[in-house]
Amino acid sequence: MDQRLRKSLSKVAEFYDRRKVGDAGPLGFRRSTDLKTLFACTDRLIHEKIIDPGETAFLDLGCADGRVNLFFSYLVKLSVGIELDEWTLDEYGPLRTELEGALKNEGFLSPPENIFLFLGDSTDESLHDAIMRKTDIGLDAFDLFYTYLVMHEEFAEMLAEKAKPGSIFMIYGLQKILPRYPGFRLLQHLSPMEGILALYQKV
Repeated sequence: MDQRLRKSLSKVAEFYDRRKVGDAGPLGFRRSTDLKTLFACTDRLIHEKIIDPGETAFLDLGCADGRVNLFFSYLVKLSVGIELDEWTLDEYGPLRTELEGALKNEGFLSPPENIFLFLGDSTDESLHDAIMRKTDIGLDAFDLFYTYLVMHEEFAEMLAEKAKPGSIFMIYGLQKILPRYPGFRLLQHLSPMEGILALYQKV
C-alpha cells in the first residue's frame, strides 16, 4: 500500500469515527464499525490474501451509512452494501459529499466509483437478483462478506448455502468467544484480528 493511499484511508477512518455511534445515547442501537480498528487490520488482510487489491468483490450485509463500503472501496474491485433501514442508508450521500470535500482540500485520494448500495433484506433472494442485474455479480461470486455481529448466525447459514468455497466471512464485534458455523472454518491464526474481527472461510 503506497503512502498516499495509506494516508487517504487514515483520513477516511478519522472522518467517520468522529461520527461513530456507540452503545450509549438515543441512537445507541446503531453501533458502528470503528474504522481506525479496521484500518489497523488492512496490511494483514492484504498480506494474508484476504483482500487482493483491485480484484476482491466485497459485500457488507448490513452496511448502515456505507462507511465500511467506502473504506474498502479503495482496496477492492467492487464494494457492495445492503441496509434494511432506509433512513440510515440515506446518510451515505451527504456524508460522502462532505468527506470528498475534505479529501480534496487536503490532497487525498477520492473514493473510487465502485460502490453500490442497496436498500433491503440481505437474505432476500430477489435483492440478490437485483445486485446481479446491477453489478453482474451474484452472491456466489463475492470473495469477502462482512457484518457487524448483527444476524451473524442467519448470515452464516445463508452463506454456507450460497457463497463460493474459499470465500471469507468477516464478523466485527467478536472477541473472546468465537462461535463456529456449519460450512465454515474459523481462521484461528487471524482471529480475532485487532481483538475484534473474526474471519471464517467457506469450506
